[in-house]
Amino acid sequence: MKKVLVAEDEESIREFIVINLTRSGYTVEQAENGAVALEKFAKDEAGFDVAILDIMMPEVDGFNVCKQLRAKSSDLGIIMLSAKTQEMDKVTGLLFGADDYVTKPFSPSELMARVDAVYRRVEMTRGFRKNDTTGETIVLDEFELNLRNRTLAKNGSNIELTQVEFQIIEYFFKNPNAALTRTDILKTVWGNNYFGDEKIVDVNIRRLRMKVEDNPSTPERLTTIWGLGYKWVTDNN
Repeated sequence: MKKVLVAEDEESIREFIVINLTRSGYTVEQAENGAVALEKFAKDEAGFDVAILDIMMPEVDGFNVCKQLRAKSSDLGIIMLSAKTQEMDKVTGLLFGADDYVTKPFSPSELMARVDAVYRRVEMTRGFRKNDTTGETIVLDEFELNLRNRTLAKNGSNIELTQVEFQIIEYFFKNPNAALTRTDILKTVWGNNYFGDEKIVDVNIRRLRMKVEDNPSTPERLTTIWGLGYKWVTDNN
């Protein structure tokens, strides 16, 4: 069962989303505000695959809902809904742990492409974690990436990653000391048919640096290649 939590206070938009999700084979739970969304998630935490959260909601806003849901689950796919004028809100949502965002107004095809992509990533991550954890690993200096159970450890301590963050790290670890363009990262992680812009890559890099770097403001591992993209630097580069 593919289950989605939709939190949107505007009834017409919420119904539009629910209709399109249902037509595409998803089971949907609706919430008219952030407080109800948190309530419903708490009752059926293991049942949800994706959460779609409007930013501007009464009771509890989308940012706080996102932050609380991400603290409860690293596997859950989270998509934020934002208005065109809310550019900084998109960045904030991603930093709070969202996987993607959709800008209003949006078409049914755009919405479903985003939901399907996030759902596939969630299923892939959960599928790996159900298997034996003794699978292939990549070790780079103080970091160890386990490709079977989808985990990253630094000096033996586990680093909690979302599925998007893991895919980005996996791409870097398979290409150490190579300059990877934003476009390459976008296509590898989000797919060739991604509707959004490359800013989502930059925000996820910022989020990853806060998790893997000793000093995120002066990164030594996940470095910027100005005008191009990013590189994972090893000691013997």
